[in-house]
Amino acid sequence: MAANDLPSLGRLKLTDLVPSEGLPSGSYKLAVSTLSQSLAQYSAAIVQLPASDAALLRSGLDSARLYFYQKAPYPDADLIHNNDSREWCKSCGYYTDPHLWLETFDYRPGLDPVESSNGIEFPPAGLSDIFALLGKAARDILDAISFYLNLRSSPFSDILDNVPLRNHEVSSSVMAVQCLGRPSFQGVRHHNLATQEDGQLLGFSDHEQHQVDKSLITLVKPEKEGLLVKDFRGNWVLVDGDLGPQEVVIYPGLALYQATAGHVSPAMHKTDLGNLHDNLYGRCSITFKLMPKSMTSLSCSEMRAAGHGIEDQFQSPVPVDDFMQRLHATDQILNRQDVLHIVVLRKEGTEAIKTLQCL
Repeated sequence: MAANDLPSLGRLKLTDLVPSEGLPSGSYKLAVSTLSQSLAQYSAAIVQLPASDAALLRSGLDSARLYFYQKAPYPDADLIHNNDSREWCKSCGYYTDPHLWLETFDYRPGLDPVESSNGIEFPPAGLSDIFALLGKAARDILDAISFYLNLRSSPFSDILDNVPLRNHEVSSSVMAVQCLGRPSFQGVRHHNLATQEDGQLLGFSDHEQHQVDKSLITLVKPEKEGLLVKDFRGNWVLVDGDLGPQEVVIYPGLALYQATAGHVSPAMHKTDLGNLHDNLYGRCSITFKLMPKSMTSLSCSEMRAAGHGIEDQFQSPVPVDDFMQRLHATDQILNRQDVLHIVVLRKEGTEAIKTLQCL
């Protein structure tokens, strides 16, 4: 193991990542260093929110569990997700994906969920407060990554939503409250699961199950462990095995990979279904995705201005709406080790170039 390698997933406090005027404090530089190294090795990190936020996260998960538990076992046809990429910034309310044994309630400020055919239903509680909490955290984390890359302050503000949203604006960012593997959800009959002799559930094959988000930054708060992320050696690492009540898992997505000209690698992740045996409620989680606005473009101009090398494929700005609808060869992206292991670092008072694994 190299001298600067982390022995396990990096842990840091969000309060240490909040920037202040003047020179960066020692705690800020240490937190940024831990974050960047953890993203480089594990494509993820654990961020501790203020202790006062633990109760809000817990109540959100408790409410989510009860919300999904009372849902009908058979989803209506109009609630089955069709994976239409053209609707990436319009999802709202409850929908299902029977093939993944997954139910989702998307909370998107500016859009009201469509009422179900069974009449008025109440969404999980506290969504607006949790959205605001995780949204602020995601922006602080994004600014910390910008500091590490030697970019100017808030370089991605032009592609992010207004804070707060203006009249008639709809949030590009979304918070998904999800339930995986609810036993009473009969979509499981169409789910590609095998069962061992002892009844334990087995997950999808590695190729079918892994995902890469198209977000800038994703924050996840699960109620139980099971989230796996592929590290830079190609090993699957459990990243939520010992989360504290106010801790969340964070990882970068494809939009940040594009906006940083490939210098920040997107996380490849999947969920282990093996620990859902004999669970009445399934596995609930809250996932916030910081997304770019649909009418903007992902440009590497900030990276170029900071002196980073820009490959040909990143030279031209890409409209966000086109980017979100495009299929991405994630295996090729994650195998570009020769490119992803080079980062330009400028130390104070020097112009030295140092080779380091990329985020």
